[in-house]
Amino acid sequence: MSSIVAYSRVSTDDQTCENQRRTIAARYAVSKWFSDDGVSGSVAASQRLGMAALLAYVREGDVVVVVAIDRLGRNTIDVLNTVEALKAKGVSVVSMREGFDLATPAGKLMLTMLAAVAELERENLKARQLAGLERARAEGKNLGRTKAIDDAAVLAWRAANSASIKATAEHFGISAASVKRACAKD
Repeated sequence: MSSIVAYSRVSTDDQTCENQRRTIAARYAVSKWFSDDGVSGSVAASQRLGMAALLAYVREGDVVVVVAIDRLGRNTIDVLNTVEALKAKGVSVVSMREGFDLATPAGKLMLTMLAAVAELERENLKARQLAGLERARAEGKNLGRTKAIDDAAVLAWRAANSASIKATAEHFGISAASVKRACAKD
């Protein structure tokens, strides 16, 4: 007997799959839920614990429901491989946002086009982020975290006390690697 299987995924630990669960449950009588919490879509589907468990669980005739295609993955190849693996098991995939069954030829065409557009948008976003960082650097803005360690103080204390790297690290409450970086600037 076939069943409705749902899959949800969020990329960061401060997000929750609850909204996806509610959206799916409002339209489908789900018999089994799988999710990946705090797992980026850039991680291959087969490497995600929830998706791997789903792939092992589903049987011919089952329907896997996702809120949107991007829950399956971030790049076209991974999404298509996942859909193909499910299709090979006789499982169909329904994407609610896009409103189609990905197992049909028309659904596969739409999946390919939408995944490619999503991938293009991610690349454009990266390019815009890099341009923003370059602009900020050109304007002389400091990027990243402010330095918490005073290299000169670490170097001076170590020299004055003829201290080892370990003793210096313990004195300042920093890592040995931080002491080595501070002393390398000498």
